[in-house]
Amino acid sequence: MPRADPRARHLLDVLRRHEGDPFDAGLINGPRGKGRLEKISPSTLTFSFAWGEPPPSLDPIMLLIGLPRPQTARKILQEATSLGVGALHFFTAEKAEPSYAQSTLWTGGEWRRHLVAGAEQAFCTRLPGLTHGLTLSAALEKTPPSAARLALDNYEATASLGHGQPLAGSSVVLALGSERGWSDAERDFLRAKNFSLVHLGSRVLRTETAVVAAVALVKARLKLF
Repeated sequence: MPRADPRARHLLDVLRRHEGDPFDAGLINGPRGKGRLEKISPSTLTFSFAWGEPPPSLDPIMLLIGLPRPQTARKILQEATSLGVGALHFFTAEKAEPSYAQSTLWTGGEWRRHLVAGAEQAFCTRLPGLTHGLTLSAALEKTPPSAARLALDNYEATASLGHGQPLAGSSVVLALGSERGWSDAERDFLRAKNFSLVHLGSRVLRTETAVVAAVALVKARLKLF
């Protein structure tokens, strides 16, 4: 590997590994294991690897998210991946800013880098499925029809996401509107598609904070913690 590679710089400058030192390694959507830094030359690093078993499957949680500002989406990509979400579907919400879809985050493929960073943080090699630019209806078609359906809503939800019955053995579709919230038409659509409107309490949270809190609560209800 060239010493200029970001992974090589991380090993040498952040982890401060020397010749003969071990480190954690993995292949994207493949096995995890241990690497060993065998040789450091002026221009390259040489490794050996011992691969273990593939990592566990991702959690049966699918997120539908109204397309947020790119800086918010970057945080969600990393945090949701670290938490083990199985898929993320960013849809074109009625109240979202249309220009967000033209960000280089989406048009230049930058989004994948943030998924990888989230997986690295979790010491996992699996990346969640991802779509962007679909309508809410089209995004919903990407999810299992038999999954429990929950939608976060600050305004019309009467039930708390944290107070429901356990969801052991189920998969869950969790929907979050744009940063400006759901439109009336979107709420009607969600209700017609058997979504339950739920809330995270009386405090208004940033979208990226709501994603982390909601996924944690769903994982608890699925007994994944």
